[in-house]
Order: sequence, then C-alpha cells, then structure tokens
Amino acid sequence: MQKEKLTLAEAAGELGVHYMTVYRYVRTGRLPAVKDGANNWVIDSRDLAAAQSGPRRFDGGPAERRPDLVRRLLVSDEMGAWAVVESALSSGMEAEEVAVGLLGGAMRDIGELWAQGEVSVADEHRATSTGTRLVARLGARFGRRGVKRGAVVLAAPEGELHSLPVSVAANVLRWRGYDVVEVGAHTPADALAVTVAAEAGARPSSFVAAGICCTTVAALESGAQAITAIRERLAVRGLWVTVLAGGAAIDGEEHARALGADAYSGKRADELAEVLGRLGATPPSAA
Repeated sequence: MQKEKLTLAEAAGELGVHYMTVYRYVRTGRLPAVKDGANNWVIDSRDLAAAQSGPRRFDGGPAERRPDLVRRLLVSDEMGAWAVVESALSSGMEAEEVAVGLLGGAMRDIGELWAQGEVSVADEHRATSTGTRLVARLGARFGRRGVKRGAVVLAAPEGELHSLPVSVAANVLRWRGYDVVEVGAHTPADALAVTVAAEAGARPSSFVAAGICCTTVAALESGAQAITAIRERLAVRGLWVTVLAGGAAIDGEEHARALGADAYSGKRADELAEVLGRLGATPPSAA
C-alpha cells in the first residue's frame, strides 16, 4: 500500500530527481507540502501523483532560455542572469543541465557572436566575468556526499585564457562524486605536472585523472607540452594517471591521442564526466 505522506527524500525517489530538486519544487510552490510535528516537509501522495502526470517543465529548456541569458550576460546584468538560472532550477531543470546546457551554451553563443564580429572583445570579457560568478554560485548550491569516485585535476594549458569551461567541468564532476583540483587557465606545464603528481602520490590506491582543456588552436602546442610534462613527472615517481584532452579546439579521439592523451573528453563537461565514468580506474596501458 502506498504511503499517504512522503518525505522529500521519498518524493525525490519517486520522481527520479535529486533531493534538492524536490525542495525547490516545494519552495517555489510547484509541489504542495506541509510541515509535520518534527518540522520536516511532507508531501501528500496525491499531490505527487499530480506532479508526475504533469509537464516536467513549465517554460522551456536551455535552448529557449539562452537568448535571454545571453542578453543579460553581455550587459553584466548579474542579478537578471541569476534570475534566469533560478527560474530554470525552479522549473525542474537539473543543476548539471543548467551549468552545461544553459550557462555553457550561452557562453558558446557569445563566443560565436564574437567570431562573427557582432560583439566586441570587451563584451565577451564582461559576459565571461559575469558567467564565472554565476558558475561559482551554482556550484556552491549543490553537492554530493558519500564515497568519492576519485580525483581529477582540471586545467587549461599555458596560453589558453578561457577558464570558464574548466569551472563548469569542475562543478559537474563534483556533483557526480569526484574530488576536483581546479587549477584554472594559463597553467605552466611544469606547475601542472607537479600538481598532478602530488595528487597521484597522495592517492596511491585511488583513481586519479588529469583533464586538459583547449578551446583555441593556439593552445594546442602548449597542451601537448603539458601532457608530456605530466608523463615525465609521473614516470620519475613510478606513478600513472589517466590523461584526457578536450575542448572546442580538439577534433576527436585521434586528435587527442596525437597530443599525448589517453582519451578524448569531448567538448562539453557532461561528455568529460561520461568518459571518466567509463574509464574508471583502468590504467592507460590496460585500456
């Protein structure tokens, strides 16, 4: 017999969403709930059934919301841009979809506008600065407890000045249960190699990976140099990590391997997460 009253965690299980998603439904009035004697939210099973039979979203997904977000990012309207993010979350969009499809997609749209000469470099930089703050706010809102799946060092090599893709990827991997060391953009090869080796040495029985992001062709050579430096530093210490390469400037698996990586991580953060999930803790030599 189905329970008449469900906790937020039980409702999340029924809907197949994160606990915090159900909490947002309650907070924004999408899903009715009351507090019990212990001051915990409880949901009537009939209200939950009504939510399950209704539309998943009220007003569109990432593609429909991106033009509004792009406009707000280009004029540094952080409050308005965050309102777009909040609205997406309240409508049922998962945090990862907001980070990758909405925020990441908006920044890709702005990059295309710049390439077409429709916005200036200053406009793109203003949007990036605002987008970086939004990614940080979004990352702080969500988390995943429990045993970690391993550690990932994320960086853009020397000459690669775009740090936002690294930050988006860091959020997604943390939400999926990884410890993430986010080094950021324009990282010298030696410094990155030292960081990766330190993580591998500190976790001798855990899965450790390094992700190199190249969004511009000009950064490809330094990306290959960073991978070489990582390999050499690890070899001295008798360690290994899985090295991935991805981003807009890398064309696919063959290109990533030509740079020295073990695998191609795609152009989006969710693709990187999927590749890591498939590779697990298998050493590169056994893959």
